[in-house]
Amino acid sequence: MMSTSFALQHKKNRLYYALLAGAGLVVLLALYAVSLMEEEGHIITGMNNQIVWGMPHVFAIFLIVAASGVLNVASIGSVFGKAIYKARAPLAGLLSIAMLSGGLAVLMLDLGRPERFMLPALDFNITSVFAWNTVLYSGMFGLVIAYLWSMMEKRMNVYSKPLGVAVFAWRFVLTTGTGLIFAFLTAREAYGSAVLPPMFIVMSFAWGMAVFHIVQMVIYAWNDKELEPEILERKKRLLGIFVLGSLYMVVAYHMTNLYFAHRMGFERFILLDGGVYPALFWWGYVLIGNVLPLALIFLPGMKTRKSAMLASLAVVLGGFAFLYVFIIGGQAYPLNLFPGYQVSSTFGDGQIGSYTPSIYEILLGFGGLAIAFIITTVSVHVLNFMPHDKSYIAD
Repeated sequence: MMSTSFALQHKKNRLYYALLAGAGLVVLLALYAVSLMEEEGHIITGMNNQIVWGMPHVFAIFLIVAASGVLNVASIGSVFGKAIYKARAPLAGLLSIAMLSGGLAVLMLDLGRPERFMLPALDFNITSVFAWNTVLYSGMFGLVIAYLWSMMEKRMNVYSKPLGVAVFAWRFVLTTGTGLIFAFLTAREAYGSAVLPPMFIVMSFAWGMAVFHIVQMVIYAWNDKELEPEILERKKRLLGIFVLGSLYMVVAYHMTNLYFAHRMGFERFILLDGGVYPALFWWGYVLIGNVLPLALIFLPGMKTRKSAMLASLAVVLGGFAFLYVFIIGGQAYPLNLFPGYQVSSTFGDGQIGSYTPSIYEILLGFGGLAIAFIITTVSVHVLNFMPHDKSYIAD
């Protein structure tokens, strides 16, 4: 019995280091892709003068928004006093730091000249939403680290609740800042809407909860433990509510655009005539990212761990599909330079922008995921981030 247990443990250790080595290789490949883009220029990517935010931004925005949303688990525990979520607050804080690190790494390396990242801090432009976000991101790092310290160090427990409230408020502001990046871009038909900040906030709830579900179930399986059915069902229902809320906000966003005559063309492009963009929206976001997880969560007979995992994976895939349509499709639609007139030129004005992600962009995006994976895996292995459930079911 002891020899069998030792053999299983040894096999897990080998798998652990193999996974770390694989993630490290992905990070190295991402750095190689960045070096090529820096050396050759962005001409080797699929980006161009019209589509300047490509596939790396899809990865970066998802990681940053999900990093905010995953803290919802911690907030329900610390701010609202729900014990089953409080037991998971340290893991939620760790995932927030890991995904924020991965997302910002992709963002910084994709924009070019990463060695100049300190310039916005040295010459702060108060009128720039990008400058605001440098404060929001660094503030989030500091608050979450302090929050984790207050939970994991016994003598600091007295500060856990006020720090939890601060993190709760800050993550709303941070996700609002991410939404404002697009809401202030009035030149693009896809953006310039006051609906975007609250839409990103609600989406962060669904994406963050889905990521937390996946990581938590993997950690439990790795440690040969099973999540109590009552807790699993409660968290599945909460994920379902967040998915419904985010779908409602997306519908409100498109209905708002359809109300304005000058945005009809963009909505027709995104929802009907845009080729890959309507396909990703309806099949990727609506069907896989919403209908499938809602069916797996709320239909009778779906109270299994497998259905919870599949629902969470579907929400994550739907999130990537939505961001691709929103970010890439929003730039592909031509600028409305002269409302009421048809514009054409040899430069390409008035034409739909073309974009095909290059392998370099995809490697950089997966490099951000690998960074988040390494931070999470090493931290869970070294420190005690495993949720410990007691008798929390009646809470």
